[in-house]
Amino acid sequence: MTFEGEYILDGENVSRLRDSQLAQVRSHKVGFVFQSFNLLPRASALANVELPLSYSGVTRGRREKAMKALESVGLADRVRHRPTELSGGEQQRVAIARALVNDPAILLADEPTGNLDSKVGKEIIDLILELNRSRGTTVIIVTHDQKIAGETQRVIHLQDGLVVEEAQ
Repeated sequence: MTFEGEYILDGENVSRLRDSQLAQVRSHKVGFVFQSFNLLPRASALANVELPLSYSGVTRGRREKAMKALESVGLADRVRHRPTELSGGEQQRVAIARALVNDPAILLADEPTGNLDSKVGKEIIDLILELNRSRGTTVIIVTHDQKIAGETQRVIHLQDGLVVEEAQ
């Protein structure tokens, strides 16, 4: 199957970039929130959030940026805790802070509430949507949960990798 077209991200045509350039785009312009958190178990919340800054080559102000990201998700008092010392909701908040620390243009969240109870899941979705409103970051949430989909501005249904319906 051959696809044609252009892909513009934050004003840049990324469809023509080389692999090394695409890695830079992903590092600086895309934040990922995984269903299973993917936190480093032996690292503190602060160290987990600093990680993307390290990969991006940020040295100056790295700790301060990571602290600010943790503050933005309500975890300023848990920065020294390791993932095993945090609740599921707190771990997901660390994962969100990690995804946002580089101020990405787009945030991809794969079932961000899949491992959380409904109360904490609602708090996480509210947080993600508020960050969208306050920062202007484009947020794409992949979910099977119709309640979560109902909270968003736009819903696109996929089946077997194809758009089958777009609801407003």
